[in-house]
Amino acid sequence: MTRRVVLAVAVLVVWVAVAGWHVRREYFAPALTRLAEATLTLDPVTHFYAIRMGDRTIGTSSSRLDTVPEGFRLDDLTQLDLLAMGQSGQAVVRTRTTLSPTLRMLDFEFALQSAAGDVEAEGRVEGDSLLWVRLQAAGAPPEELTFRVAEAPLVSGALPIRLAKGGELRAGRTVRFPVFDPSTVSNRVVEVEVMEQGLVSLVDSARVNPATGRWEPARERSVEGWRIVERYGGVQVESWIDEDGRILRSTSPLGFALERTEFELARQAREDTRGRGAGDLAGGAGSGDLILATAIASNVALDAPQGYDRLRFRLSGVELEGFDLAGGRQRLEGNVLTVDRERWGDLAPGYTLPYPRMDLREALEPEPLVQSGDPRIRQAAEAMVRERGRLPNDPRVVAERLTLGVHRLLRKEVVFALPSALSVLESRRGDCTEHTVLFVALARSLGLPARTAVGLVYLEGAFYYHAWPEVWLGEWVAVDPTFGDVPAGAAHLRFVTGTLAQQVEIARLIGTLGIEVLE
Repeated sequence: MTRRVVLAVAVLVVWVAVAGWHVRREYFAPALTRLAEATLTLDPVTHFYAIRMGDRTIGTSSSRLDTVPEGFRLDDLTQLDLLAMGQSGQAVVRTRTTLSPTLRMLDFEFALQSAAGDVEAEGRVEGDSLLWVRLQAAGAPPEELTFRVAEAPLVSGALPIRLAKGGELRAGRTVRFPVFDPSTVSNRVVEVEVMEQGLVSLVDSARVNPATGRWEPARERSVEGWRIVERYGGVQVESWIDEDGRILRSTSPLGFALERTEFELARQAREDTRGRGAGDLAGGAGSGDLILATAIASNVALDAPQGYDRLRFRLSGVELEGFDLAGGRQRLEGNVLTVDRERWGDLAPGYTLPYPRMDLREALEPEPLVQSGDPRIRQAAEAMVRERGRLPNDPRVVAERLTLGVHRLLRKEVVFALPSALSVLESRRGDCTEHTVLFVALARSLGLPARTAVGLVYLEGAFYYHAWPEVWLGEWVAVDPTFGDVPAGAAHLRFVTGTLAQQVEIARLIGTLGIEVLE
């Protein structure tokens, strides 16, 4: 090989190396670097939305994205007028999140305000693997939680923006993102599928009609959008987003619809709904009553349903895999569910209180909003079960007294809030979720393993979504402090057990589940 050939080969090698480096820099740059560059095109903007359920505008929402030295700040404000069983209530939800240039969450503030009490949370990502959260419910001391995370999570409001700016808007594309939900104080993995591209019509401006004095759309325009589907825990949310990943419209399993519009139009529609009054709307088609709208009509009428010892149901319309349908009092064969009410006198717990082993630790420890370690919870539990100055150690006796005690203590009232055991103990009112969270906290404070079950219960011709506790008495046994049933009747169909974050999975049944009573 001559010197000239060697030189030529050397030049070729250097050229290939330089070209390869250039290609790598231009086309294979680290994904996060490319994402940070893409987000530089995001402009500060505020969008307004109307929130509808049926033919009612039940609320308004705004989402503001702004730039800050750390990256971005995302401020979301939602105001809701809710209706349930003819009772109306308001709730305000505020979320402020600081995002990195790659849209990962750096810190957050969350607040839910309602007449039933406020819940606030704040948190921050520490280092590369820790998420610190401080939770504060009305009437309760702060709770501090730490989560280990593989990477800084997203928040739901930033997820579609991340999808768009990450170059993922391609039909048929499916990606997964870690997302933190401040309302349930939990992390989850959200799968997003990009479905199609198309034009979406939206209101571009509004004006006052001189003849009526009312706001009306002044102009509409078509926006290039992408339809995406978000899935988590079996729940599915469908949205149209613009090229920057901002929501154009969205629908959820609960029948809520979110639509971008002008602020004046959204506010006017909400005020119109308020003016109609709950009495004009309750029970009607598209009334927006959360409970009536999600009820499932029964094919037969059950007399005194709490007294049935065994019932069989045929379930249809949904994929049953993943639900907690089998075990304990419930047996699933195909799509037929058999529920047997436990015989209280035949139960053999096999232990005395407090529960002595570690196998049920999750059912004995405090969890967010279930403050079983608080002295006030313990004192209330002891007062409820004590008789003649003595505390019983028989778990059946304690379970029965707590069930009846909570039933008598709480005024039956629909509450529009995140349930906190201490807040419920102080207010002494609530619906099934308040009865359940207080019972679970009281039971755990005495060393009685307890967990929350969510499903449906039959009542006056229909099945309604409902929550109740289960206690460990050698097996998981259902009790119902809302109705004062020990044990709960066979007309309770359990679908989910676990924490608030796990209970959200019940949403995928809404609007799709069918129930046929077989006997």
